[in-house]
Amino acid sequence: MWITYNNEIDKMDYLDHLEAEAIYILREVAGQFEKPALLFSGGKDSITLVHLAQKAFKPGKFPFPLVHIDTGHNFKETIDFRDWLVAQIGEKLIVGSVQDSIDQGRVREQKGKNASRNALQTVTLLDTIEKYKFDACIGGARRDEEKARAKERVFSVRDEFGQWDPKRQRAELWDILNGNINQGENVRVFPISNWTELDVWNYIKRENIALPSLYFSHEREVVSRNGQWMAADQCLQIDNEDIITCKMVRFRTVGDMTCTAAVCSEAVHIDDIIKEIKASTISERGARIDDKVSEAAMEERKKEGYF
Repeated sequence: MWITYNNEIDKMDYLDHLEAEAIYILREVAGQFEKPALLFSGGKDSITLVHLAQKAFKPGKFPFPLVHIDTGHNFKETIDFRDWLVAQIGEKLIVGSVQDSIDQGRVREQKGKNASRNALQTVTLLDTIEKYKFDACIGGARRDEEKARAKERVFSVRDEFGQWDPKRQRAELWDILNGNINQGENVRVFPISNWTELDVWNYIKRENIALPSLYFSHEREVVSRNGQWMAADQCLQIDNEDIITCKMVRFRTVGDMTCTAAVCSEAVHIDDIIKEIKASTISERGARIDDKVSEAAMEERKKEGYF
């Protein structure tokens, strides 16, 4: 894939190859699009993207802002880390608020014990894209996460309504990335699409990338919900039937608190996490309750405009 001289590529390990590919993709975004953005969730994958963007563009400024779609039910650790990181790198942050979408009548909040705002963020995301006229949105989705995401290309076109049609995916030959779009369309870009969860953790270890404490084992009040351990927070609509207990847990994926489950773990260091992932028989998204609504839950959300 990469043209090189003096056989330098032979000296690169697999993380170097993945890093080089991701940096190439980020620079292609900067070169092919007028108003790109980097979607930042505060999770390990988007944090890794920020690190890669620093390698791609520093000491200059990023050619795109960071965009966070805030459900209002995010972990405090995630928001604190987001604000710390933005201050550290000195880049622009745009926040789209699901609460604003609710207040404006753009979406209707779910009711009941298992209510979640996770699905509502699709409307907020599309409204934010429209407001700022973004023509490309960079995200940290990976093909190994879920079968619907395995259908994505690196440059994944969305129509003028922000919707995704897997049948309209373009062929991507070698490193040729086609960013041509029609008026109103935009592209979702996945620079670490070819990485695995284990690749991300090995890269984080090698690069000494800071992460929110959520990813490491800690004692936390949790409640059992749908067979999984959820953080005991008021947004979870805890009632008298729920039994709150303290457990040593960590989170493999970080999202809305109402749909992101913890896993019992003693992994307090990165090496422990890497060992744990190698031994796990459950996928990373196995702790995401929103993916369990139906077999095609993720694909249906993606067709509607979800990242």
